[in-house]
Amino acid sequence: MPDPILILELFAFLVVIGGVAGVLAGLLGVGGGIVLVPSFFYSFTLMGYDGPELMQVCLATSLATICVTSIRSVLSHNRKGAVDWTILKQWAPGIVIGALIGVLAAAGLRSSTLQAIFGFVGLFIGAYMAFGSNAWRVAQEMPKGGRQYIYSPVVGLLSVLMGIGGGSFGVPFMTLHNVAIHRAVATAAGFGLAIALPSALGFLLVEIGPESSPPFTLGAVNIPAFLVIIVMTLLTAPLGVKIAHATDASRLKRFFGGFLILVALNMLRKAVMG
Repeated sequence: MPDPILILELFAFLVVIGGVAGVLAGLLGVGGGIVLVPSFFYSFTLMGYDGPELMQVCLATSLATICVTSIRSVLSHNRKGAVDWTILKQWAPGIVIGALIGVLAAAGLRSSTLQAIFGFVGLFIGAYMAFGSNAWRVAQEMPKGGRQYIYSPVVGLLSVLMGIGGGSFGVPFMTLHNVAIHRAVATAAGFGLAIALPSALGFLLVEIGPESSPPFTLGAVNIPAFLVIIVMTLLTAPLGVKIAHATDASRLKRFFGGFLILVALNMLRKAVMG
């Protein structure tokens, strides 16, 4: 039986993490995974879980929460007619394939390697948020044919290795290909479900050693973290939306981009030291 004090500490950490992730998701329109993965990692490490498979638990638990939040988001956006179902139907199969490849890859990697991947990719995402513009374009339409079959699995693969949904890659990718920002955000929520559902199911079959496994972890998914985060993000996301309407969202997004760069650099530092 796990130590009751340890369970209470875990619960307290998760309440705070879920609340912050929900506010940021509503405030900045970023997926919770970009906040949850490093938060899980630091919290579980402080509790004494620092084995070679800890990052798998962080990624898997983050993706499990995205299964729920992305469904809610897609339904909400669809009621406003914002989801581009043509793009989603064309890209979802490749994203699913990439996500499953990502689970297989993540299961065989050490925690330090996954930290390095998160750090490097997080730097690019943070830099785009801090310095990018929704007005930038590289093409007038989404890639089709051979390029679509290459790009879509890459989106799924990298998202799983980062433990994130569709927003961090999908939104900038679509806006760069001339998809309107609101349509890109709505459609990326569908990307999130295509990424998170198959990968979370796959991670349930991954075996994690006890030194990397916080209490009540099923496969690589920590069940208490999953449940608490879902409740807290649903409660606090509306607060983030309210704050966003009262502040300069673009300035906040650039601030968060800078913050993410620092988080990514710290992940890289830990990967090198580990």
